[in-house]
Amino acid sequence: VQLQASGGGTVQPGGSLRLSCAASGSTFSAYHMGWYRQAPGKEREFVARITASSSGTWYADSVKGRFTISRDNAKNTLYLQMNSLKPEDTAVYFCAATRYYLGNMDYWGKGTQVTVSS
Repeated sequence: VQLQASGGGTVQPGGSLRLSCAASGSTFSAYHMGWYRQAPGKEREFVARITASSSGTWYADSVKGRFTISRDNAKNTLYLQMNSLKPEDTAVYFCAATRYYLGNMDYWGKGTQVTVSS
């Protein structure tokens, strides 16, 4: 599966952005999906994860209550709605996929930059 994230940009603290991840080349509905991010000088970290059927979602404590992961299998697209953004959310955001429930991610897209700054 090929993945392409989009929707990043610059937003003021407290603002919102919605990231999208378009999938192609394979059956999107067969994959469990996730969002990860990497800030300058830091390691990549988990943000959120969703099962293939949307029956389960998980979030990093740092984004719980502010971010929402969702997917539209008919459109082969994964989303990340980000609200109440903070400067510490600044990072490159990546979408990823795996065929295995709670398994490591096997496929990664190119990232999209999110900058939260006044």
